[in-house]
Order: sequence, then C-alpha cells, then structure tokens
Amino acid sequence: MSKAFTPTAARPGVITANDLREGHNVWMCDEGWTADPKRATVFEDEAIAEIALLEAIGQADRVVGPYLAEVRRGPDGPEPTHFREAFRQTGPSNYFHGIQAEKAQAANV
Repeated sequence: MSKAFTPTAARPGVITANDLREGHNVWMCDEGWTADPKRATVFEDEAIAEIALLEAIGQADRVVGPYLAEVRRGPDGPEPTHFREAFRQTGPSNYFHGIQAEKAQAANV
C-alpha cells in the first residue's frame, strides 16, 4: 500500500489503474473494473484496502499500475481530492477520442 496515503473514514480512498487492453483509466468496483469513477468502491479500512490493492496487483493481465487514491464522498459517488485523479477522469490528453471526444461532441465543439 502507498506510504503516502492510508484510508480512513475521514479520508476514504479508491483503487485506480490503467486498463491494459484499452489504455484508459479504470476504477475498482464490486463487479471488477469500471471506466466510471462514480461507481468505484470506496475504502475506509486500511486492511480491506490493502487486500483489494493486492488483488488488483494480481490482475496484471487486466490492469497496470494500480494504486490507492484519496477521495471525498460526493452526492453522485466518490470525487477526487487531488488534481492528478481529477485529470485522469477526463481521459487521455494527447489524442482526441474517448471521454474528451464525447464531451466535445456534447458541447458541439
């Protein structure tokens, strides 16, 4: 587990990684992995988060670079507390597709 962050009830966390096949960011959820960060499982207990992180690390055929990220509870699900995780939710920035293309299309850009 990350030495910089230990989840608690006051400072919960989620596990995020990169999808090995698609290359986009994913979050651990009850069903496995999701591209929707609002569906991520929120961890408040250090031991449970440690087990889940070890499980994620063991899925090297599915994800790469899993780590625990701090979140706050929002009205629609977990919300990032750090700009890095907020940026990861917008999708890749070096090419135009995926989440960014959907947002641009919705805005008629």
